[in-house]
Amino acid sequence: MQHVPPVPSTDAQTSESLASRVKTVIRCLLIWDYPNIKPYAMNQGSLLIVDDDRPLLESMADYFRSLGHRTETAVNCEDAIARMKEFPFDAVISDVNLPDRDGFELLEWVTNSIPETQVILLTGFGTIDSAVEAIRLGAFDYLTKPILDDELKFSIGRALGQKQIITENKNLKQQLNQRFGMGNIIGHDYRMLKMFDLIESVADTRTTVLVLGESGTGKTMTARAIHQMSNRRDKPFVEVACGALPDSLLESELFGHVAGAFTGATHDKMGKFSQANGGTIFLDEIGTASRSLQVKLLRVLQDREFEPVGGNKTQKVDLRMILATNIDLEDAVSKGEFRQDLYYRINVVTLMQPPLRERVSDIPLLAQFYLKEFVQQTGRHVTGFSHQAIELMQRFRWPGNVRELVNVIERAVVLSKTPVIGVTDLPEALRRDDPLSEFDGHLSVAYGNNLKSALANPERQLILDALGSHSWNRQETADALGINRTTLYKKMKKHGISFEKQLMI
Repeated sequence: MQHVPPVPSTDAQTSESLASRVKTVIRCLLIWDYPNIKPYAMNQGSLLIVDDDRPLLESMADYFRSLGHRTETAVNCEDAIARMKEFPFDAVISDVNLPDRDGFELLEWVTNSIPETQVILLTGFGTIDSAVEAIRLGAFDYLTKPILDDELKFSIGRALGQKQIITENKNLKQQLNQRFGMGNIIGHDYRMLKMFDLIESVADTRTTVLVLGESGTGKTMTARAIHQMSNRRDKPFVEVACGALPDSLLESELFGHVAGAFTGATHDKMGKFSQANGGTIFLDEIGTASRSLQVKLLRVLQDREFEPVGGNKTQKVDLRMILATNIDLEDAVSKGEFRQDLYYRINVVTLMQPPLRERVSDIPLLAQFYLKEFVQQTGRHVTGFSHQAIELMQRFRWPGNVRELVNVIERAVVLSKTPVIGVTDLPEALRRDDPLSEFDGHLSVAYGNNLKSALANPERQLILDALGSHSWNRQETADALGINRTTLYKKMKKHGISFEKQLMI
């Protein structure tokens, strides 16, 4: 195919001049909208050509097939839609003038039904207005006849490149959802389930969320999950560790600064609040913020506005704020270390991350989840844990919480010599602090020589931990401990465990 024969015109010179102007407009629009697409990125793709001029239709189809593209044809709009319902084409090249409907209606259907598919419209009577309208409605390109081979090849190459970018972005978003969404927060403990429900309820709002919990419990992961589940998921998620910077630098980091605001400020700097505009900002370790910074944070929370350091121009932002701390803010308020008005402002919806030692039934789930992750990363042939290893991890107090557990699993995967991780593959600290490890070779002097009394205290603590993890549901606790409910009742009676007594402690 050398080129498409020109469509007859009453004024060939005027039509040619107008076509040239339209193509110039289109090229400019493409340069502005798609600057990163390589012009001749001729990836092999699937094309649908729509035209009622059968000789022209077959000529274009043969040309694209010779370039290696899967190419199909349709002679009208209805036929084209039927084919697109059967197969998701990468790009559609359609004449504007079709027997049943025009190409703009086909464009509208594609935009609404399969927006990833790129549409190129062809016409023999192009105008600047129709070109602009086509781009506004979502057309990738708008070409006027006669069409040269190189021109059409150029346009198809760019369209397929754009389709590839859209597909890659979609895959990246799916990976983000998998990595940072709710599916990455593991747990079936009743407190975790309550937290999941609260996250789902609050995610798609602009309500400020305060996440409380010890260091290493996964507060950052929870903040990311809230963002990923919200309607702001396609906007920035900006994290700031307030405790990692001194007050002078933290204020500049959050609000930005203007040139000359302080020594070394040679140029304007955008702050984290501006970077998070439209999305979510996560302020970790908020309890470490100074009193002066707390005043400015209160204003941002109330009015969503601030001035950069050294500047007097007010900036407004639309963002969602999530804050986290591992300290008791109520106690900090009573001591005068944290502003009461700021505390009331951020304490709208509070999520409590339970420490790992209080949800021991989740440890096998977490261990298996991170085992799979590190096996994929390292390529090691490790399939699971021995019962003794799981029981040892459940007895450990985990001062570093989930973060510490993750490090232990990674170490075990790397160092294990067998497919099943055993007790000896776990760090010495777990075995040293294990209350049962004292009976490895000799009896503890503290317990005397009575094995039954020596075992009583750790058994009682294990039962208390399991009961607490399951909201004192006896059946669930018995299942988690691997015993029947009758045995659990007998052991509770033996150790003097009752819900009423625990409330009095």
